[in-house]
Amino acid sequence: MTNYNDILNELPYLIENNEYEVTVLSNTSALLNQYMDNINWVGFYILKDNYLYLSSFQGKPACIKIKVGNGVCGTCIEKNSTIVVDDVHKFKGHIACDSASNSEICIPIYKNNQLYGLLDIDSPIFNRFNNIDKESLEKVANLVSQALNKTAF
Repeated sequence: MTNYNDILNELPYLIENNEYEVTVLSNTSALLNQYMDNINWVGFYILKDNYLYLSSFQGKPACIKIKVGNGVCGTCIEKNSTIVVDDVHKFKGHIACDSASNSEICIPIYKNNQLYGLLDIDSPIFNRFNNIDKESLEKVANLVSQALNKTAF
């Protein structure tokens, strides 16, 4: 079981007072990869011109560009809300970057109150993400958003 208390206590020290967005995103994905069990990919996509572009991540190489509305990530942005998918193979339009992924969670990220992108986490386990994961990862996303508000570039 993932210890979100450790993540939520350690994350601010890694991401506060950074000038670079990439530092915030990189350290967050590394920390989540270190502490979360039963995941095979964790990272960020950044929104620009109706597309999501791959950013900092931990895991196998991934899709580099996703149109808003496509797949789990694109749907998360389109709906501007967290999406938990227990079985990605049953999600209409799922984009399989890693065939080992069976469940997924996507959480919107904001910068200066504008939709900035999302945090995406995949698991090889079906039904991996529950309400505790959702609520805790939304807190992580909020910390990331607060840190991004202070970045210069």
